[in-house]
Amino acid sequence: MSRYKIAILDDYQDVAKSFADWNAVKAHADIEIFDNHLHEEDEIIKRLMPFDIICVMRERTPLTAGLLMNLPNLKLVVSTGARNRSIDVEGAQKLGIEVQNTGYLGHGALELTWALLMALAKHIPQENANLRAGRWQHMVGNDLRGKTLGILGLGNLGGQVAAVAKAFDMDVIAWSENLTPEKALAGGARYVDKKTLFQEADYLTVHMVLSDRSKGIVGEADLALMKSTAYLINTSRGPLVDEKALINALQKHQIAGVALDVFDKEPLDANHPFRTFKNVLATPHIGFVTEDTYRLFFTDTVEILSKWLQENPKE
Repeated sequence: MSRYKIAILDDYQDVAKSFADWNAVKAHADIEIFDNHLHEEDEIIKRLMPFDIICVMRERTPLTAGLLMNLPNLKLVVSTGARNRSIDVEGAQKLGIEVQNTGYLGHGALELTWALLMALAKHIPQENANLRAGRWQHMVGNDLRGKTLGILGLGNLGGQVAAVAKAFDMDVIAWSENLTPEKALAGGARYVDKKTLFQEADYLTVHMVLSDRSKGIVGEADLALMKSTAYLINTSRGPLVDEKALINALQKHQIAGVALDVFDKEPLDANHPFRTFKNVLATPHIGFVTEDTYRLFFTDTVEILSKWLQENPKE
């Protein structure tokens, strides 16, 4: 009896098997887990050609219409998270490929944003390295109380960031294209224009959805407005910030530093300057990578697969 073939992509930590019970799925299908990432579309097509079902982790491997057209066996895509903008859903539908999504927990990005911001303010990575090297109190930390937090994008997550800032007695300002003074006040911030946001912020954190309109919304002119003592934090999407402009600003020490969890190309190239700059605190897109989130992702994936396999027995 023939069996379905399922591919689980980009399981970087090789933990998919440990966060859910896959036995119900294994009864009807063969599963192959890939812990390494491929960038080139032709390599991805070659890898995925034999599979009937693909399980993707967030936006790690984009599934474009062109790629999907070259996977004639594909019948189902299961994506972690409530939405995945890197999947051409319309293109999949035209090809008769079903796309389903798991649930999502949104607290991870909020927690990491503040972990990175405070690590910047208190020079935690540097002081940890100094201590391990036998030194003691090498730098002087910055304060949060009385400082200005600028939030670019005061949506759900931005509003949560603002709420935490109030606990530190920070002055919170915000801007986005559709934000009004009334909405800003309701979200726990004071509305300012974009220029003022960049000029006044001591810490500026980005919380916007990536789209054609928002790509590069933080550009060279914006970075030039920032204080030389200010820090930028981006845990949303890499392309929201013009990468070349940011590298130039960091090289010239136009700003004090940056904390990044997201990048234009992921995984980040081994020789990328962000890996070596002393004024960069970088993490490998771990905002959503938490135990509770992964448990939900993979448990929901198993439930979706089990139901689909029962409803679509292999002929």
